Amino acid sequence: MELSVDRLTKHYGRKIAVDCVSTVFKPGVYGLLGANGAGKTTLMRMLCAILESTSGEVLLDGREVVSMGADYRDLLGYLPQDFGYYPNYTAKEFLLYIAALKGIPRGEARKRTKELLEAVGLDEAASRKVKTFSGGMKQRVGIAQALLNHPKILILDEPTAGLDPRERVRFRNMISDYAKDRIVILSTHIVSDIEAIADEVLLMRKGKLISSGTVSELTKRAEGKVWELAVDPSEVKHWQKKAAVANLRHEGGKAVLRILSDSRPSDEAVPCEAKLEDIYLYDFKEEF
Repeated sequence: MELSVDRLTKHYGRKIAVDCVSTVFKPGVYGLLGANGAGKTTLMRMLCAILESTSGEVLLDGREVVSMGADYRDLLGYLPQDFGYYPNYTAKEFLLYIAALKGIPRGEARKRTKELLEAVGLDEAASRKVKTFSGGMKQRVGIAQALLNHPKILILDEPTAGLDPRERVRFRNMISDYAKDRIVILSTHIVSDIEAIADEVLLMRKGKLISSGTVSELTKRAEGKVWELAVDPSEVKHWQKKAAVANLRHEGGKAVLRILSDSRPSDEAVPCEAKLEDIYLYDFKEEF
């Protein structure tokens, strides 16, 4: 199975939301990273064939997905950034309702609903109304509804929003296992989630796909560009104006700065091993 994106572009008037993006997705987990307004959600909506592109196309094994219609939707699972739910439905009722909309037979829908509520840790809350749920619990309902039809292509927009650390670990393990023979594409601002499970990471800026690769391939780009520097706390503001400071911690009366720089920022600076977050911040350093 291969989902290919060929020069995909979306304009809103004079604004270019997605700018001639081309890439190929095969079974595995793909993490999409970018600042707000980078075009991630627009790209995902076009991948789902729910937003018409200005130009370019999305192909599944050589077939244009818009022309596939219901055949493509049957293969697709989608969690939008703000998914709608019926507040007076219980979690179980809501999933059964979505299953009916997806044409899943009643017996299979009941079995799948039970499996997924257990998988996302909501089996004991199955009979509670969704309006009583916390934000993280609602998000888990959203993840479950995206998985109802055993989708071959799973697209998740900010799936870990509102999840606590334990729930994020549960989510990562579930998605890693699920993606063995399926395509999973997810966006998140929590870089550690992508670093933990993504087979490939794609970086978007201002509608363009600026780089992609495995975590190790991308972090190699930052070798020799990540430094730690211990300074007097009174110097912190000076360094924040002078350099891209990715992190700050206080230790032994000193402020220890993690600095992104093409060259050693100071004779006292010590080189550090790069992480995915460093690559993300390095590529977007002019924005923070």
